[in-house]
Amino acid sequence: MTLAVAKSCGPGRPKDLEKRAAILAAAKRLFPLAGFEGTSMDAIAAEAGVSKLTVYSHFTDKETLFVAAIRERCTDQVPDALFDVDTSGPVRGQLVAIAHAFLNLITSPEAISLHRLLTSSGSTPKLAQLFWEAGPLRMRQSFEEFLRQEVRVGQLDIPDTTRAASQFFALLKGELHARLLCGCGQSLSVQDVEEHVAATVDFFLRAYTPRAANA
Repeated sequence: MTLAVAKSCGPGRPKDLEKRAAILAAAKRLFPLAGFEGTSMDAIAAEAGVSKLTVYSHFTDKETLFVAAIRERCTDQVPDALFDVDTSGPVRGQLVAIAHAFLNLITSPEAISLHRLLTSSGSTPKLAQLFWEAGPLRMRQSFEEFLRQEVRVGQLDIPDTTRAASQFFALLKGELHARLLCGCGQSLSVQDVEEHVAATVDFFLRAYTPRAANA
């Protein structure tokens, strides 16, 4: 009897992972459409098909949910596994894969919409900082660690990996991203994307491939 009572008084049931996934999916869809202030927890709950209490049981507040949604959006399109160093082949292949994933992420309609909302007059510095830390900063740090490992194994020669990581992503954005933000960009063909990625990666490698390898 005592044992049965002890078992029934243990920690609560594990969170329902399907409900959590539904909440995150709803948040990833609604935040880019209406922004942070324009998206209520009630709307997210309705979209996910759960109660508002369930939303709060998984995510303490709207800021926590916003950060989780940004992180998941980034990892959906730029998986952490892309930054695992593979020493069995040249670094170029991995750089191309990272470049494609990053470009697909930042040019998606959801990313463009969210970027516009965050830079509008209704946004706040705190919200912008939350977005920066959950998305761009986290991705840059992952890529920076990838570069440091490639330097250690001799594939690259980079004196400042933080600067190099920022340069790589800035090169990928280029004029294309600016035009999309202004609403005057046109969708690129597969060939356009391939050529842009190849040119960016080759430019990066010309700067940071060890000189002996270039000789």
